[in-house]
Parts: sequence; C-alpha cells; structure tokens
Amino acid sequence: MDNLEMKEVFLRYLITERHYSELTKKAYEEDITEFSDFLAATGDTQYEKVTLQDVRIFLGELSQRELSRNTISRKISSLRAFYQFLLKNQAVTENPFSYIHLKKKTLRLPRFFYEKEMDALFQAVKGEKPLDFRNEALLEVLYGTGIRLSECKNIQLKDIDFDLSVVLIHGKGNKERYVPFGHYAAVALQEYLRKGRSLLMTKYHKEHDYLFVNQYGDQLSASGIEYILNQIIKKSSLTADIHPHMLRHTFATHLLNNGADLRTVQELLGHASLSSTQIYAHVTKEHLQKNYRQFHPRA
Repeated sequence: MDNLEMKEVFLRYLITERHYSELTKKAYEEDITEFSDFLAATGDTQYEKVTLQDVRIFLGELSQRELSRNTISRKISSLRAFYQFLLKNQAVTENPFSYIHLKKKTLRLPRFFYEKEMDALFQAVKGEKPLDFRNEALLEVLYGTGIRLSECKNIQLKDIDFDLSVVLIHGKGNKERYVPFGHYAAVALQEYLRKGRSLLMTKYHKEHDYLFVNQYGDQLSASGIEYILNQIIKKSSLTADIHPHMLRHTFATHLLNNGADLRTVQELLGHASLSSTQIYAHVTKEHLQKNYRQFHPRA
C-alpha cells in the first residue's frame, strides 16, 4: 500500500471499528496529513522508512512554531496511534513514535458556569415559539445530564424513558449508559415534543426519530447546537464565551459541590477511568471550603 491507501484504511478503521466521531477522525486526518507534508519537504515520503531521527526533527519543528504543549502532545499521540495500526497490520516494521515521551500535559482547570449564571441562561431561552421550546429543552438536557455534544445530537425518541426519568446514551467507543434527568428537563422535553418538534416535523413533512431538530425538522447538527448556545449567551446578560463542554463541566462541578462522589460523576459522564474525572476535584472549592469551615477546629 502507498501512503494514501494506508491513511485511508486507518481512517476507515477509526469509524467502523473504534466508532470515533467524524470530528475525531478529521483531527487524526489533519495530523497525519501535516506529518506527510513534513516528510515530503524534508526527505523520504514513505511511512515505512521513517526513523526516530525523523520524528525528533518533526517534533523540533512543532516546537519552533510555538504550539502549546497540549497541541504537540495530541499530534504525537495521533501519529503514535497511526503507526501502531500500521505495525499491527505489518505495513511498517516499527513504530518510531513509541520512543517519544513528552512531559505531562499542563493541567488546565475546566471552565464552568456558576448557578446564577445558569439561571441567566435559562431566563434567556424563555419564549413561546417552537424553537424557543427546543432551545430550552436542549439547555436543560445538556446541563441536566452532562452528556457530550455528539451524544446529545444522536438521542432518539426511543432512548427516552419518562417513567424512569432516564435517557439511554450511546457514548464513545460504542459504549452505552443510562443517565438520569430531573423534573425540569422532563417538563422542558415534554413541552418541546408537543409545541416544538411535532409542529416543525409536520410543517416540513419530516419523519425520523432524532430528538433535537433544526428549524426545518432535520436532525440538529453539532455546529447547530454550538450556534444555538452562542445565541443564548448573546440574549443573556452574560459576557463569557460558551462551548458545549462548559455545560458538561458545569454539570460535574455542581454535582461535586453539592456532595456527589467522584465515582458517581465518573459513571454519569461516561469516563472510562477515574483519572479523567479527577480534574473536577480541583474546581469544587466551594464545597471544600464549606467542609473546612464546618469540621476544622481552627476554621
């Protein structure tokens, strides 16, 4: 196989066997293409002839561009996974990226909304139009369940159980989990189904099972959700930027601040390991300070 074929086979593997999203696949593709361009500009372009020295030169070039440590680490990780796939399929004889070990990533605390800020967001989505009901339900679900953007857009009607107040989430790596939702989300969803989704589906003669739809009754895309959230921010009194993961961070932080344990939050977020969840322990200062004042004799 030539380089292009190797890359295409790997990208298909990410989708069909690893069940990665199109967004994740695109990130891998960009990293591999960038490395291929580097090889074309500096020497032999064949993947099987790449040496540890080539990788070190590439790493030096990334550093000279003043990319962040996290960005460089992600690119190296992508290429290490690519070469591991090639090695497993006997397209190369070694993985030169396996010898590169970067320093631990910089700890970046997740940004989240305070409860008063969430109140401002919910106030901003109030309205009586079909899209108002959708936006309120979308905000309630994202904040009330902590699910990922990709998980949210793929929820289907059959996944929701109003009797048990749980939603079946199809997560990363084709893993499924049940996530509970509260009274506010239940009311918002039922209103949206009656006064929002059904009207849009009927108006545009659409038939599908996806929960969240756009103004034409089609499945709401990831970029569509981001656009909606940005519009909500603009209507509110808040000045901060927003991205969908901030609501996931807020969900986890508020749970921990109110006494939930890390294992519970891990299960709800769908994290494979507790280490992914532990970062939230750094941002729950309100809960820590409350316990400190309550229990320490010198507080």
